[in-house]
Amino acid sequence: MTVDRNAMALTAELAALIERTEPDPGPEPGSRDFTDEEFEAMACDFVASRPDGPTWLFAYGSLIWNPEIDTLAYRPARALGWHRSFCLKLTRWRGTRERPALMLALDRGGSCKGLVYQLPDADPVAEMVALLKREIDASPPTNVPRWITVDAGGTPMKALAFVADPSGPAYAGRLPLEEVAHITARAAGHWGAAATYLQRTVEQLEKHGFRDRNLWVLQAAVAREIHAMHPATKDT
Repeated sequence: MTVDRNAMALTAELAALIERTEPDPGPEPGSRDFTDEEFEAMACDFVASRPDGPTWLFAYGSLIWNPEIDTLAYRPARALGWHRSFCLKLTRWRGTRERPALMLALDRGGSCKGLVYQLPDADPVAEMVALLKREIDASPPTNVPRWITVDAGGTPMKALAFVADPSGPAYAGRLPLEEVAHITARAAGHWGAAATYLQRTVEQLEKHGFRDRNLWVLQAAVAREIHAMHPATKDT
């Protein structure tokens, strides 16, 4: 049988085998949700510090396939000095306290391709509040906003991105791929399975012509883990 090496091993159907209904446990003990006033204060600070010209947002994960924000335009770009890494420990959303998940973030070193979205300028504080609420789930945060340098077709620019803070309570560090695959093939929360997040992210990266080597290897490893747990799927 001929194997298509460009076909994803982790399909939507395979990831769906991990989906299950889990209650939302809420923030971890010792953390809490941000208030609306705190989100607005953070948003005002970042709007005040934004570079001149259009505001750009670098998307590297679910912001590509589910941005949930208004945008004016987008273009391919490469984040300089940052790479994708499943380095955030999640005990809600796509994991539980009993079976945590790992979430994608930008971690220091290397580079990665993604999209930059141009954000509307009509109400920048409201746009920033929406982004903060989408990306930051608890105080103290580990996924934090900052301005990074990206290369968009040879043009360097500053873009807002959400990156991992190594001093944050949810930072898991750089784990072996096999461990990340084992966790991702089993974790699910009230937002769905971690495998579904990975499958959708890699699928959308491929559609835009971005082959992230680490994520490509990871999706194949997660598929093998799921096949091992569900032997009847191996020949489908």
